[in-house]
Parts: sequence; structure tokens; C-alpha cells
Amino acid sequence: MARSPNTEARRAEITQALLTVIARHGYEKATIQSIASQAGLAPGLIHYHFKNKQEILLSLIDMLAEVARSRFARICDAAAAPGQRLDAYLEARLGMGEGAAPDAVAAWVMISAEAVRQEEVRAVYSQVIAQELGMVTELVAAALGEQQRDSRGAPTIAAGVLALMEGAFGLSSATTGVMPAGYAAKAAKDYAQLSISAAPPARRDSRKRKS
Repeated sequence: MARSPNTEARRAEITQALLTVIARHGYEKATIQSIASQAGLAPGLIHYHFKNKQEILLSLIDMLAEVARSRFARICDAAAAPGQRLDAYLEARLGMGEGAAPDAVAAWVMISAEAVRQEEVRAVYSQVIAQELGMVTELVAAALGEQQRDSRGAPTIAAGVLALMEGAFGLSSATTGVMPAGYAAKAAKDYAQLSISAAPPARRDSRKRKS
């Protein structure tokens, strides 16, 4: 049976409250009481909508993935060429402009740590990362095609982009004022462009070679 709109709205409030709490205090200190206090709800209502704290965390993973996709969709509206769409993606994920969400980044870093410890969290986190890798691979492959480069290296370049992103998220949460402002998006764009430019030319169709 589908949940009512009121139930979905309440679950979203609770999930958002967990995001705020773990971004500021970490997952271990995020108690049902602290989540309820942040949401302005009674602890009993938290238990009514979620079995436990882990279930809220799993909901948060889905929410953050959807927020990231929505920001990319907004930024890439004006990007027509494949290379522009790849840049728009990196700006959406790493840029500090409109829509940037430091608390969401901090929460994502906490989630990645819990994915190491909790099998259930790892399964959902891995699924989101796999989807993200697939999206980046498609963007990179299109950018390679635009420059008439061999697209077979797209998965490796995409994996490098994703690793750079996740590392940047960790540094932004673990350090204050150490890394240069706005470095992450620029570094990721430079890495992607250099990798694409260094890729070998696209192979010609064998039938064309024979002719």
C-alpha cells in the first residue's frame, strides 16, 4: 500500500533532521532524541515512521542522491554539447555556487564511513555509487566522442572523476580553511579534460579502412 502524502512529508522531515544532526555531530551522536528535537517532533513519532536510526540513514542516502540529481538537472539545462554537460555535472557536484549544500556533503562523508561498518548501509551506498559511476561514464563517453577519441577508456576516466569527488568531499568535511576555495570543481574539470585529450583517437570502422 502506498504511503499517504502526510506520511511521506513527515518521513522527509525526519530524514532532513538526521542530515542536520550528523553533519554537525556525527552519526554516533545522532540519537532518536536528538533527531526528534531537531525535527521538532516527539521521539514516539520517529519510531512510528522508522524502525530505527539505520532505517532513517538509508532514507537519507536516497534523499541525497535525488538532491544531487536535481541540482545536475538544473545546471545542465543550458549545456548542449557533451563537454559542457560533463562540466555542468562536475559543477553540480563540486561547485560552490547556488544550490551548494555543505551539510549534505558532511552527511555524505558520514554515510561513506558507515558503509564500511554496516552491511545494510554498504549495499544501498554501493548501489548509489554504481548509478553515479554509470552516469559519469556516459557523460565521459559522450565527451570523448565529441573530440573523436576512443570511448573505451570512459569507465576508467569516470572512476577517476568519482574518486576525486569523494576525496574532495572528505577533505572539505575533515579540514577547515586548508584547501583553496573552489579547487575541487576546477581540479575535476581539468582532470577530465586532460584525460579526454590524452585518449587515443577513435578507431575507424573496419569497413571504412578497407575502402
